[in-house]
Amino acid sequence: MLNIALVAGSSRSNSQSSKVARFLRQRLIQQGLCTQEQSSLIDLGLAPLPLWPAEDAGPWDLYSQQLQAADALIIVAPEWNGMACPAIKNFFIYAGKAELAHKPGLLVGVSSGIGGAYPISELRASSYKNCRLCYLPEHLIVRQVEAVLNTPQAASEEDQRIRNRIDYALDILGKYGQALQPVRASIDLSQFATGM
Repeated sequence: MLNIALVAGSSRSNSQSSKVARFLRQRLIQQGLCTQEQSSLIDLGLAPLPLWPAEDAGPWDLYSQQLQAADALIIVAPEWNGMACPAIKNFFIYAGKAELAHKPGLLVGVSSGIGGAYPISELRASSYKNCRLCYLPEHLIVRQVEAVLNTPQAASEEDQRIRNRIDYALDILGKYGQALQPVRASIDLSQFATGM
């Protein structure tokens, strides 16, 4: 059984990203990949991190503990004006190798329209460098998010399609989570504080 951390990357409280993260957590539990106790949901809208650098790091100590305990990570990133929103970018300034090094990460883009791809490419390009998070080659994009993942049963063909893809991606994340455990245990993280 894995410990999986999910990050709802919107700075809005009660966001669609939070809804998606809660749905993903429930599916992880239903698939037997983790339990409620062996998973954590970091909601940057409900308990935001102060803009880096800050004298008071807010809830970072708790988040750091949850991330260090995790075997795998899910990053839910909303698309705002064709970009990853500031809250998730700020999160990756806080997160380092102590929390995320050599852990598999599943990226999930969220859009109220037909977008959602830009946060995926933006985070793949830069967010992993110093924290050493290993993004899966698989990712998810939840488009028309307000119309899907709202009920226990799929409400439409599109809703069922994204649910099927979610189950597929979570299964892959679970396999990577198991596979990378011995890799993490064998790597010396004391040298080279930052990526190249």
